[in-house]
Amino acid sequence: MHKEIIEKSKANFEKTVSYFKEALGKIRTGRASTAIVDNLMVDYYGAKSPLKQVASISVPEPRMIVISPWDKDNLVAIEKAIKESDLNFNPSNDGQIIRINIPALTEERRKEFVKLLNNEAEGARVSIRKCREDIWDEIQALTIGEDDKFQGKEKLQKVVDEYNSIIEEIRKKKEAEIMQV
Repeated sequence: MHKEIIEKSKANFEKTVSYFKEALGKIRTGRASTAIVDNLMVDYYGAKSPLKQVASISVPEPRMIVISPWDKDNLVAIEKAIKESDLNFNPSNDGQIIRINIPALTEERRKEFVKLLNNEAEGARVSIRKCREDIWDEIQALTIGEDDKFQGKEKLQKVVDEYNSIIEEIRKKKEAEIMQV
């Protein structure tokens, strides 16, 4: 019975891992990525909309992001949203598209990004621990023998360790990406 509960809960662990991956996409490395600006909120005809819904975003070069709005009237609004964001980018508007040159990261800035990365990883591990506690409470509530409960706890811990190692692997890969000059 506890096996079904553990199998059913793997979806929550998967969600945590996918959320972690999504959060890492926003952490800047030395290369340009559309994920950096995808969800930047732009004032689009009076409503706040994510940039990816109002423009085409591409990376033609390793250190450049090109934003091509579907409606050229929104160039100024997009440029303003980029300047007001905490990304510290200086976009250039040529009347057709917006170009963002990504500056090379300094050693100090790389270390800041690694700290941010470690905070995100810890948040993911905390989320997995919270799921583990909820599942353990569910197993405790079952009317089964103590041996079965502790067998379930051991299996649950194996699953938790597996997902923690996945998070750690992703974290190490991203850290190597950030520290690469």
